Amino acid sequence: MVKIDASADLDWTDLPPQQRLGRIVGGKYIESTHMDESSPEAMERPITKVECDIPLTFTESVEKEGKEWVMLTFAPGDPENPLNWSLRLKWFLTSLLCLMTLFIGLATTAYSSGITRMAKHFNSTSEVGQLGLFTFNETCSIAPLFLAPFCELVGRRIVYTGGYLCFCLCFIGLALGKNMATIICLRACLGLFGCIGTILVGGTFDDMFVPDERAVPMALFAYTAILGTVGAPIYAGFIDESIGWRWIEGIQGLSNVPLLIIIFLFFKETRGGVTLQKRAKALRKDTGDERWVSKEELEAPGLKDALYNSSVKAVKLLVTEPVVFFFGLWISFAWFLTFLFLSVISITFSHFKHWNEGVAGLPYISLVIGVTIGFLTNFLQIRKYENKRKRSKYPLPPENRLYGAMTGAVFLPIGLMIYSFTQYHWLHWIGPNIGLACISLGIFFIFESCYSYTSDCYGPDASSAIAGQGFMRNTLGAVSPLFGNYMFLNMHSQYAGLLCSLVAFALTLLPFILYKFGPKIRSKSKRAIVYHGEDDDEDEADEQPGTSSEDDGRSLKDDGHIENANNNQLFEKNGGSQEHEPDSPETARGTDSLSPSEKVNNHTEEPRSVEERSDTISEREPHGQSGRA
Repeated sequence: MVKIDASADLDWTDLPPQQRLGRIVGGKYIESTHMDESSPEAMERPITKVECDIPLTFTESVEKEGKEWVMLTFAPGDPENPLNWSLRLKWFLTSLLCLMTLFIGLATTAYSSGITRMAKHFNSTSEVGQLGLFTFNETCSIAPLFLAPFCELVGRRIVYTGGYLCFCLCFIGLALGKNMATIICLRACLGLFGCIGTILVGGTFDDMFVPDERAVPMALFAYTAILGTVGAPIYAGFIDESIGWRWIEGIQGLSNVPLLIIIFLFFKETRGGVTLQKRAKALRKDTGDERWVSKEELEAPGLKDALYNSSVKAVKLLVTEPVVFFFGLWISFAWFLTFLFLSVISITFSHFKHWNEGVAGLPYISLVIGVTIGFLTNFLQIRKYENKRKRSKYPLPPENRLYGAMTGAVFLPIGLMIYSFTQYHWLHWIGPNIGLACISLGIFFIFESCYSYTSDCYGPDASSAIAGQGFMRNTLGAVSPLFGNYMFLNMHSQYAGLLCSLVAFALTLLPFILYKFGPKIRSKSKRAIVYHGEDDDEDEADEQPGTSSEDDGRSLKDDGHIENANNNQLFEKNGGSQEHEPDSPETARGTDSLSPSEKVNNHTEEPRSVEERSDTISEREPHGQSGRA
């Protein structure tokens, strides 16, 4: 390294405590960086200039396991910090992700329209063909439990581009397959690679948007996920009827190619931690000093711990936390119905009303209409939540996310009841279509409330909780096509629909129960967050507002921070990842939240070890100061 500034020669171990915070800049960024050596910031954070191209970056000397490291974090206003990107760029990337989710959803169910002709072509049965739906959903349920650690190692961009490329290549084999075994195996691969459209998107939004900005992108994601799943049979039936089942897969594959090219060319890495890792790597190479590290490199768990967090912990939360289990059961039942109706709609309109294959797919338009109405009316829930949040000086408890579920989810059992008793061939076709619109309207609100409530409820553990729910959801979705036809034909469609409606009515009570008793349920949990004003112990009235008892381990601070004493960390409200995702265990962001005076006072102490240092996260200003952990 060519040392451009004398401060580059300083040994960090020789620095006085007040100089253990610093800044570094190098190469082409030096001239564009305003550096006033007499400013208070320059006194608190001495600047080091190096030769390699490094944007202005904050540094901090920390200790871990007896070794001293120089940890990099984003400086305020850093243009490479995803939180500082322009809204135009954020929404461009959001649009790409939602389009990818839409195409993956279409591929999930378009296959079902060609099962009958495909089975005849291979001298097989429709039941064997249904295994293609089963294998897709089953691999889509298992893969997320193990995929999340790869995002920590290599970032999101390479997972998106690599996974989506393999997803597109699978269509070649599906269109040219010579036997049912090939088709079923490739459907399993399609689900394996296609799960990136369901597990990573929520976490990617978490990378780019602060919590207050995340509601609309997440609602759009839920909308496109359901829209793709229910919309494919509208056109797939006509393709199968006119040019054959192979072209369902061929057209699906070709339609993904333009989006794949755009993602390859324009999609940017959204994990700020990966950007900081690249800077640390460049500094190690340029200086020969191995102490330069990012926060993620310093504090990331080993592969074993990462796999535990993304798999074992997810299943453990599912079976031990009542909120996770029952919300998981509710969303799983909704997904079960979504795939069940892939078979049921054809029975109603082909078997009872004698419509041809292409026309019998048109009732899926009703499902599209219903989910679109749900997406649009969900803005009322968002507005209500935002109004309450602005009036409150404390973060709102997660029960405030349930208004949409309490009003919208009731349409699911109502729609099932309407659909069940309007299937008779002598009744007008509009009856079951109204029922279908109500069904998808209710399903949308179930999805939206499940993700938002679980995220607010479990904070740093939200990604694991949602991963467990996703495993349960996709498993039920996988098995439903295997017996859907038999259930509705042998029980008779009316009574099978009535049974589903009764189960839906029972589960619709869940948001009302949680709205009433949610705080009490969460207070008894070892994982859930206790919000301000929810402590029922009168003996604790003299405590600081917003804190819980010491043995509780979870509280919400007055300043909007959620404390989980089990982790010895502070987490920002809504800061947990939704990879989810979904589905990804990375949930906290490090930041410099102290004022200049507080920093000076703080630096009179010896350098803090990583284990001793609490990762305090402040409510972000427009120019966030940290990377995504």
